[in-house]
Amino acid sequence: MLSDSIYKGARSLSVMLTYACPAACKDCGTVSSPNDKNHVDLPTVLSAIDQAAGLQFANVVFTGGEATLRWDDLLASIRHAAGKGLKTRLVTNAHWATSPEESLKYVRLLIDAGLDELNFSTGDEHIRFIPLEHVAYATAAALTQPISVSVMIELRAERQVNKEKFLSHPVIQSLPAEVVGRVNIFESPWMPLSPSRREQYPEGMAVDAKNVHVKKGCDSVLQTYVLAGDGRVAACCGLGMRLIKELNVGQARGEDFLARAVEDSESDFFKVLLHYRGPEKILAWAASKNPEIKWEGMYAHKCQACLRLYQDPAVREVVKQHYTELYASTIQAIWLEEEFIPAEMSRHGLAGKACYPEAQQEAETEAEMVAG
Repeated sequence: MLSDSIYKGARSLSVMLTYACPAACKDCGTVSSPNDKNHVDLPTVLSAIDQAAGLQFANVVFTGGEATLRWDDLLASIRHAAGKGLKTRLVTNAHWATSPEESLKYVRLLIDAGLDELNFSTGDEHIRFIPLEHVAYATAAALTQPISVSVMIELRAERQVNKEKFLSHPVIQSLPAEVVGRVNIFESPWMPLSPSRREQYPEGMAVDAKNVHVKKGCDSVLQTYVLAGDGRVAACCGLGMRLIKELNVGQARGEDFLARAVEDSESDFFKVLLHYRGPEKILAWAASKNPEIKWEGMYAHKCQACLRLYQDPAVREVVKQHYTELYASTIQAIWLEEEFIPAEMSRHGLAGKACYPEAQQEAETEAEMVAG
């Protein structure tokens, strides 16, 4: 149990069974490739799952790299997590879905092991290595099963693959409309691994002074703990994790490395700040102290903005000199998210911190009035 922790929401364990991947996407968020043979052994994975269950984590997400390259260990891990009562999700590029028959075979094995969710990744970088047809086959097979199915598509200003192209694929078009309606399709900005490089995004997507106020905190830090493909333990979802040493909070050794990771993360004010304020707001605040810090129009993905915070000496110096000025607003943000808003949602007969209906908007408005 983590009853005395700052963050009160549901936590996730993300397991990178390996950094190996059949794709070699440019700017891969986890720096994975066919040449990276790093992997974490099965006993360590099972221990992490046991610890997550003991700490009442909500789910286990298997990712990578490409987790299906460790097929037997993946199935054993899913089975173990399901046996502990944890929800399970697999993120995959569907390289294994070479035909309708093969796709259905693999999907059924995953379901039999206890998988609850299947998430497929695709886009212009992925299709250089994994044909879009594979993702279509895998999606169609997954939709024959009673599980949640999602497709994540890379987002840039100019691209070949988008939501419309995926939905118009002949394999998807052959499915009944009510079946296709079950697919959750997300488009997520494809980010450079350099904090100074600008990607081209649709107009209005990159953060600037006009929209920074609506940016939320980082949902990953304090919420997701990663057992990485080389045995490290990290305090974020993994994008850029290998490039930011401060997000790596330990090694997978002993029977309590997950609890130690939580304690380490929540004792780091900057990680708390990232969760409750978000990297975009911190970057804008740093620029208000040092006008030479340019940031507007550069970032559409939180993780690239986070890279900037950790890697830019000018930003780091502002944080070092002035971080205490953020104490009061951060404490207020913690109170709003962890105490006031959940209480108001409960009063309206709602549940869940991630829900933002009219009642939560009302709660936030009331909270602003209370905070004065």
